[in-house]
Amino acid sequence: MSFLMQFTILFFVSIAASFLLTFLFRKLAFHKGWVDEPGPKKLHKRPIVTMGGLVIFVSYWATYFIGVPVANQLPKIGAIFISSLIILCTGVIDDLYELRPWQKMAGILLAANIFYFFTDVRLDHFTVAYLGTIEFGRLGYFVMMFWIAAITNSVNLMDGLDGLAAGTSIISLVTMGLVSYFFMNTTNVAVVVMIFLLVGVLVGFLPHNFYPAKLFLGDTGALFVGFMIATLSLNGLKHATFISLLIPVAILGVPLTDTLAAIIRRLMNKQAISQKDRGHLHHRLLYLGFSHRQTVLVIYAVGVIFSLTALLYPLSSFWGSVILTAGLLFGIVLFIASFNLIGSENNFFRRFLHRLIGNQDKKD
Repeated sequence: MSFLMQFTILFFVSIAASFLLTFLFRKLAFHKGWVDEPGPKKLHKRPIVTMGGLVIFVSYWATYFIGVPVANQLPKIGAIFISSLIILCTGVIDDLYELRPWQKMAGILLAANIFYFFTDVRLDHFTVAYLGTIEFGRLGYFVMMFWIAAITNSVNLMDGLDGLAAGTSIISLVTMGLVSYFFMNTTNVAVVVMIFLLVGVLVGFLPHNFYPAKLFLGDTGALFVGFMIATLSLNGLKHATFISLLIPVAILGVPLTDTLAAIIRRLMNKQAISQKDRGHLHHRLLYLGFSHRQTVLVIYAVGVIFSLTALLYPLSSFWGSVILTAGLLFGIVLFIASFNLIGSENNFFRRFLHRLIGNQDKKD
């Protein structure tokens, strides 16, 4: 049997395992009282089973360790498993007892440090055309910590509507898998297998999580999925170039843009960065009159646009990538301004958009 056929079978097994285990977990969790109660700052009106990440974690790693021969597994996979287990435990404790932001970040950084010191994955330099190799040196450690923490938290912040984090993660992972397999200079098949197995598990989970949700990812799932996306993307950056660094950033454009806007918004309002508010992209779309389901589908569509942009990078020259990046940054500014993600009516992004429209009106 060919590798492609074996992997295809394993992919569908991961979907089936996730779907069935999620169904069984819903019954168990409701009996145990693992539910998210409705509240004034929450959108759901009835108790919903939470900690769906437990199913994703078990389905993913069980499928991987049982279905992938040891010889084909990623080197030092044990360190990745242990670090993801720490992330899972952090999410479980947060879902049950609600950790403080610094406690949650401590769990993420602990997992990130295990990943850093017990694997061979490093981000200590990257190459830029016409400039040569730029060394991070000792700063490479902090770059990796920031990378993992930023992406993990960005995915977690997207988990505000039914199916939102799971669906956007599927879009990002599929794009990441395609780029890793077809466009990277050194294709790591073991990483591609891990990426698409996570896609399969999330596809099996999504029918239970999409609106109206029968269970939530919880921080248990959102942190785990975000951490796996962060670490799997790093595995593709061992020989990083300017372009390869930009690809995962573009793929994760929706959660990263939403997180960046949230940080700016809270700083402008003199609030703690970790303080929750209702200014995220999904909140703005709901405020504009979109239904719950429509809001999720709109954000899916925006995620697809970012992903398609990411797919253009490997096909572009260096200067083509520079132009593409400039266009992407311009689009992000318009994106933030159009949905007023900063929250203030008189901010740089809004003024920029108004001037752009005003200048166009004068020409007309």
